[in-house]
Amino acid sequence: MTNATAPTAATAVTDPDDPVRERLRRWRLVLGGEQADGTGCALSGRDAAMDTTLAALYGKGDKAQSGRERTAGLGASAPSVARWLGDIRTYFPSSVVQVMQRDAIDRLGLAALLLEPEMLEAVEADVHLVGTLLSLNKAMPETTKETARAVVRKVVDDLEKRLATRTRATLTGALDRSARVSRPRHHDIDWNRTIAANLKHYLPEYRTVVPERLIGYGRAARSVKKEVILCIDQSGSMAASVVYASVFGAVLASMRSIGTRLVVFDTAVADLTDQLDDPVDVLFGTQLGGGTDINRALAYCQSRISRPAETVVVLISDLYEGGIRDEMLKRVAAMKASGVQFVTLLALSDEGAPAYDREHAAALAALGAPAFACTPDLFPEVMAAALEKRPLPIPDTV
Repeated sequence: MTNATAPTAATAVTDPDDPVRERLRRWRLVLGGEQADGTGCALSGRDAAMDTTLAALYGKGDKAQSGRERTAGLGASAPSVARWLGDIRTYFPSSVVQVMQRDAIDRLGLAALLLEPEMLEAVEADVHLVGTLLSLNKAMPETTKETARAVVRKVVDDLEKRLATRTRATLTGALDRSARVSRPRHHDIDWNRTIAANLKHYLPEYRTVVPERLIGYGRAARSVKKEVILCIDQSGSMAASVVYASVFGAVLASMRSIGTRLVVFDTAVADLTDQLDDPVDVLFGTQLGGGTDINRALAYCQSRISRPAETVVVLISDLYEGGIRDEMLKRVAAMKASGVQFVTLLALSDEGAPAYDREHAAALAALGAPAFACTPDLFPEVMAAALEKRPLPIPDTV
């Protein structure tokens, strides 16, 4: 059956209100043109410009029916790439721009061009770009480092604005609940919970409740109540997790009731706790890539625990262990037996479940430390549950 509404070959798509033509227009942009795309649509104006920017990235290596190679491409020059970066910001929303930038780095090997200040000023900054810059940190010339820090600073500041308030509020509530006492001072009484617990003692004739049991808050805000150790795998696959964990580490360190330690590791271990007042310094203190020795990192963390019953250890790793597996599991078991709350996150990112060592994850689950991927939005709830020593809110996808 012939569709009478379909445009003929080389028909320009000019009516966005026509659903058939709009559908063909979108397919034309996806397929990249040439006669073999089957749409028979020609593009003009803004659509043609969008098609050119897409072909520069995704058309590389494609061939037309005649066998001629498509001429689109980004080339190797920084000016042409900078122009392309400006074009994609013009034609696409920020979320799409970030995806295209990542694809350009992966497909066309543009990472080296990010070492030029002009390039960094042209990119759309996001968590993944920060991870790429950190992996290039050692090769970065001095002329680029200040620009790179400015890019990283922008992303970190945006993340802190998004995450800090909710994290502090959630964890402050958890600390208060975990510190309740039965003989509080007057100004420490939790009146809502006290009234709820004593409703059976309500006296109708006096229209009041006579409390037999007072419930109050501990004085958590005036001293360190809980200890948190963030132990972060800095292998290359964990780049986004390192960024988010560093931001959360800085937020936790700003809370007087929580003593926070941040440890990063590959085959060596680095304690970056003294840099937690500035997560950008933390990030530039990491070295993405290299091997993994979880056992060594946990041994260091274990040596820094002085109050096991009041300590939460958060291991953020894909669990591909290059060290001694049995020793790693023994350390986790020993920490849990001493009263430590142990949390294993396979990733702390927006992408969902990563590739990970399933055998090690199963072994940790058998010890009562299930491993799961965690989004930044869920992380405050996970930490609150760990601080209160209640079951963790593990996502259904685990």
